[in-house]
Amino acid sequence: MKELLVFAFFLYFPYGWCALSGNSRESFGLIWKADRHALRDVAAVSLLTLLPLTAASLFFFGNRLFPPALGAVPAAVLSGLAAAVAEETFFRGWVQTMLGYRFSRVWSVVLASALFGIAHLASPHAPFAVLAFFPGLAMGYLRDRHGSVLPAILYHWIGNIWSIWLYPRF
Repeated sequence: MKELLVFAFFLYFPYGWCALSGNSRESFGLIWKADRHALRDVAAVSLLTLLPLTAASLFFFGNRLFPPALGAVPAAVLSGLAAAVAEETFFRGWVQTMLGYRFSRVWSVVLASALFGIAHLASPHAPFAVLAFFPGLAMGYLRDRHGSVLPAILYHWIGNIWSIWLYPRF
């Protein structure tokens, strides 16, 4: 139940904020658009980050990687999408934009990513989960570059799918 409340807050609060404050959803990147340049960037950032992570996971944790049962894969992929949508709506849409009012674009990406990493300390994989800071930088870059949360959502979802197979289980 707690997870559902957090999910709902992350997903709906930014839209409510825009409606109540009179800000446009577009100014917070809460529009779902991705042209071919955005999709190319998502693919490039995914390859640049996930290929080295794959090599590192196989080298350091190869004996601790357990692929999920095939029946669990569809649910894991869909829950990974739901998490990506809610978290990116909140952290890249609302938090990063709000920080951008007080700090430079670079610092808003860094600080939103730091908060994203800290939020992941609640995961069962803490303290390793704080490393979510690093993909947070990539997602912040994608959001900033394309003015939409959709490229960040797509990258996050790809990362979640990757983690189904290659995140070490302790």
